[in-house]
Amino acid sequence: MTSSAPPVRIRRRRTTLAVVLCAGLTAALAACGGEDPDQGTNGVGKLTATEIEKKAQAAAASADAVRLAGTLVSKGGTYKLNMQLREKGGTGSVTSKDSTFELLRIGDELYLKADSGFWSHDEKSGEKSGADSHAGGAAADKLEDKYVKVPEDDPTYKQLRGFTDKKTLLDGLLALHGTLNKGDREKVGTTRTVQITGGKGEGGTLDVSLQGTPYPLRFARGGGGGIVTLSDWDRDFPLEAPAKGDTVDYGQQLPKTSS
Repeated sequence: MTSSAPPVRIRRRRTTLAVVLCAGLTAALAACGGEDPDQGTNGVGKLTATEIEKKAQAAAASADAVRLAGTLVSKGGTYKLNMQLREKGGTGSVTSKDSTFELLRIGDELYLKADSGFWSHDEKSGEKSGADSHAGGAAADKLEDKYVKVPEDDPTYKQLRGFTDKKTLLDGLLALHGTLNKGDREKVGTTRTVQITGGKGEGGTLDVSLQGTPYPLRFARGGGGGIVTLSDWDRDFPLEAPAKGDTVDYGQQLPKTSS
């Protein structure tokens, strides 16, 4: 009589194969579910939002230099910044609705180089006319693309200096408002980051590097107030006073800029 049951050896083979497949599948699923998102990072992502903020602020404060580039929106208008900053100076450009100007500060000495739109600011606002307007236009032609040393007692000095002050700008950019929360893992360029937010983002969003020193790499102001990237941390750059041939004396109070 012939039995229809499979041989014992075949049944064992099938059982063994099933066990191997199940074990492999279980291991694969466990590996996927248990993957450490902070593997190969500086470990900052494991910290709380408050701890991450402190780490980022400390890293920024200890760096000798940084580049800020992006857009800031204020009640006075929209500014596009591209500034290199050091502890005792800075250089770069600021673009507003009506004009573009470059700033250079070495210690307390502040130089301004602007296009004719900046020097003609008063004419555009309608505050000058006739001979005054003609004189203002002549002054704009003379001053365009020349460095003007800004007197420390000029009302514009403090405002313009603020664009070149590392501590002033970073204190404003790295301050999140509201309850701190830890957000998503992102990338700024090719660098992995962890985000922290003020509230759900209405108080700002800060991307902190997960590679190397935990520098802040990107700041988005809440309410569409602009986005600024922070790069070239601790990378030195030259600061030299302009040549005498490139410097002129404005001779009167500088035009006011929006704030």
